[in-house]
Amino acid sequence: MRESIIYHYFDAWIDNDSSILNDIFDDSIIYSECYGPEYHGVKQVKMWFSDWHAHGKVLRWDIKRFMHDGMSTIVEWYFECDYNKKIDGFDGVSIIEFTDDNRIKSVKEFESKKEHIYPYGK
Repeated sequence: MRESIIYHYFDAWIDNDSSILNDIFDDSIIYSECYGPEYHGVKQVKMWFSDWHAHGKVLRWDIKRFMHDGMSTIVEWYFECDYNKKIDGFDGVSIIEFTDDNRIKSVKEFESKKEHIYPYGK
């Protein structure tokens, strides 16, 4: 169930479709992006979603794996977008907490650079 909710959320970004946000997020959601911004409440999340899509398009948001622990799900993913006519991508992890009725109440994102270096070889 929770994996399906997360897939639908990622697809909403790819499809630029905010219609499911009220259904999947708790009204008091706290969403922390990997580079600093934080949104409080579904109203702010919807504003961010709309503002972001005015400048960008998500090209890929691939889920690599899920890990579950109680009311939390950790998702490892790869994200790629065209934002202000610049294509970029990065690996990331989200820690997602759910309510008892399977609505998302917290998202904390963390980023890893797409380009990895191998100082001692592969």
